[in-house]
Amino acid sequence: MTAFESAARWPMVFFRWLRAIAHWLREVTGDDAYERYLEHWHRHRAIEDGTSEHPLGRREFFRQRENERWNGVRRCC
Repeated sequence: MTAFESAARWPMVFFRWLRAIAHWLREVTGDDAYERYLEHWHRHRAIEDGTSEHPLGRREFFRQRENERWNGVRRCC
């Protein structure tokens, strides 16, 4: 590999690392929760039920998630 080829290749490597970091950050923060829900739903629910039921929409998913997270008693004593 010549110096020109390796110099021309560094932007591709840089952007590949940048995408990997962005993907990791989405996983850590839970920003990809809806996509993971859809994958799980299509893998398990749609196959097992065989019904015409549809997965939750993005808004409904996050609304339900927040309700589950914040409903109920939230104190130590």
